[in-house]
Amino acid sequence: MADTAKPMADMPPDPRAPQHPVPHGACDTHVHIVTAGGEYPLWENRVEDPVHGVTFEEWLDLYRAHLSALGCTRGVIVHSILHGTENAVTFEAVRRLGDGFRGVGLLPDGATEAQMDDFVARSMSAVRLNYVHGGVLTWDGARAMAPALAERGLHIQMLAHSDRHLEQIADDVRYLPTDVVFDHIGWPADGLSADTPGFQSLCALLAEGRAWVKLSAVYRMCPAPYDRTDALVAALIAANPERCLWGSDWPYLMLADAAMPASAAALLDALDRVVPDAATRQRILVDNPALLFGFDN
Repeated sequence: MADTAKPMADMPPDPRAPQHPVPHGACDTHVHIVTAGGEYPLWENRVEDPVHGVTFEEWLDLYRAHLSALGCTRGVIVHSILHGTENAVTFEAVRRLGDGFRGVGLLPDGATEAQMDDFVARSMSAVRLNYVHGGVLTWDGARAMAPALAERGLHIQMLAHSDRHLEQIADDVRYLPTDVVFDHIGWPADGLSADTPGFQSLCALLAEGRAWVKLSAVYRMCPAPYDRTDALVAALIAANPERCLWGSDWPYLMLADAAMPASAAALLDALDRVVPDAATRQRILVDNPALLFGFDN
């Protein structure tokens, strides 16, 4: 264990079904697969340890139960920094899960074309850039890599604080040759207001079809029933429902001051409270991820 690492808060709670069944082909576009079972090394500078002794195979079984309870048949595995910059655990999870699953991994500034080709061969869809905490990929590096990513059908997935960062990078995003997906409703850092210039910049990028957003991880911003984020989620959907995705952020790693959700279904129920109609729900849960991640409808 790294000297500063803390144990994961707890195992994720037992899954339950959402209040309203999801449409066929629904996708949870943001989860992580981790293990402290010893099969894959953990990063020496991690701040948290996965639950001790839970093997990779057991995490896959827990993830399958999570999807089954929600009614989702597709998923996107986002590589966790708990396993550092070696993507092996995510590569193997996507391989084992098979058709209907994609990955998002880590590549450094100056990544080679061979590394990007390997991503494509392993059903990876994107590289992740953490603009909040830093990492091996910088914004300048991502911009330089964007043409090669676009040639391969890969995109950039980005964690940023919309109210602190979006104004700075919005014009860059507009002119990139590849898609950019913003995590966690743009994760406002300084209050849950849809009126900040940064959040409005995110809405404008969606409206112009120049970015996507994951309506994910609202539990990190407010307590259940997560209604304090309703106005932000509604604003993003209103800006462009064709560029919105949904993700649970299961199994809720590195909670910090947030409370673990009672279930992933509670997060899906919160989305349902805001989504205006069944057609928009179909688009967010099925059609949009099918388009972005190349799933067959």
